[in-house]
Amino acid sequence: MPVRKAARRLGNTLAAGLSLAVFFAADNALADAGFRQWVQSFRSTAVGSGVSASTFDRAFRGVTDIDPEVLEKARYQPEFTAPVWDYFDNRVHEQSVAVGRQMAREWKPWLDRIEKAYGVDRHILLAIWSMESNYGEILKNDKVMRNVVRSLATLAYADKKRAKFARTQLIAALKILQKGDIDESHLTGSWAGAMGHTQFIPTSYQAYAVDADGNGKRDIWNSIPDALATAANLLRKNGWQTGKTWGYEVALPSGKLPGGSLTLSKWESLGVRRASGKAFKNGADKAELKVPDGRAGPAFLATKNFFVLKAYNNADKYALAVGLLADEIAGYGGLVRDWNRPFTKLSFAEKQELQKRLSAHGYYDGKFDGKIGDGSRKAIKAFQAQAGLTQDGHPSMEVLSRLRGG
Repeated sequence: MPVRKAARRLGNTLAAGLSLAVFFAADNALADAGFRQWVQSFRSTAVGSGVSASTFDRAFRGVTDIDPEVLEKARYQPEFTAPVWDYFDNRVHEQSVAVGRQMAREWKPWLDRIEKAYGVDRHILLAIWSMESNYGEILKNDKVMRNVVRSLATLAYADKKRAKFARTQLIAALKILQKGDIDESHLTGSWAGAMGHTQFIPTSYQAYAVDADGNGKRDIWNSIPDALATAANLLRKNGWQTGKTWGYEVALPSGKLPGGSLTLSKWESLGVRRASGKAFKNGADKAELKVPDGRAGPAFLATKNFFVLKAYNNADKYALAVGLLADEIAGYGGLVRDWNRPFTKLSFAEKQELQKRLSAHGYYDGKFDGKIGDGSRKAIKAFQAQAGLTQDGHPSMEVLSRLRGG
């Protein structure tokens, strides 16, 4: 009797599973059919916007369904809210500085030409290259790089929040193909359509892309000179001031300071000094005070070029990271006052060791890249739970020391 009941339960379970599988298969088929119908309707929109029918058909050949990973990335909200130091630690570190200096030597002839043509400091361009694609390394990762047409079509079709943006970018991408700067098999980018070494969305590419190497194509995917010159062109056209800095790390006096934009001379009269002890240059230049980690952390006076950097990415953290990384690549040194951390900071090599040891203990299965992302934090928290430590996910010397001790 128990055997017959178990058999019936198994049969019911299999039937339910089969029904569910059939349901999802049918659901996916309907979704694919809906997407293909949308593609056909969008074809007339694209043609009406100046895209030839042959270009459209060539671009969408083989694009028969949405990219579910694009939607997952678009909707993903990380559980871990990174404090300010985490953002900078993952971007401005020994490795990014060392590679930046290596690239400065390797690409010096081209950097000389680009700096002369556009007036943008080479170290700023190198820092942007690092921030955007890890000096091109991200372009080699097939798990990150995707078909731009499929990605943007997915967002245009299935993401209401980004649909308008995606439609505009998709038409721009099709026009890039039509112009012949890149073919459809190499039109790759991030899940949101950012492309090449310096990660330009299609409309920004149209506005700023440059054929620096003179081969007749504006190829930011394969030509590093084209990519760096394109970044320089964007900054120049947005008002980059040649020969001037992005800003200064400063030491603040006690007491309240005014907000808004004041001249450097005025800030100095209020007791604000350069953290290095050197004098401000161009005292008539205006600057705004930035304290991303509060007054207990490092403070900065941001000048005009800081805000030009935000034309690339409209976030203070981004512009500040580019500026700080550029200064270190150039040899000006790092922060005088470090970020507030509730733990002892690890070096880049020590973070890699942390990941390797977490992996050896079965907590981590990602890359040993020294970058502490969500996977690393989850692994750290799991180890901390087992070791009886506070589960904060911080890449601390305390955690590494425990791992070293077995």
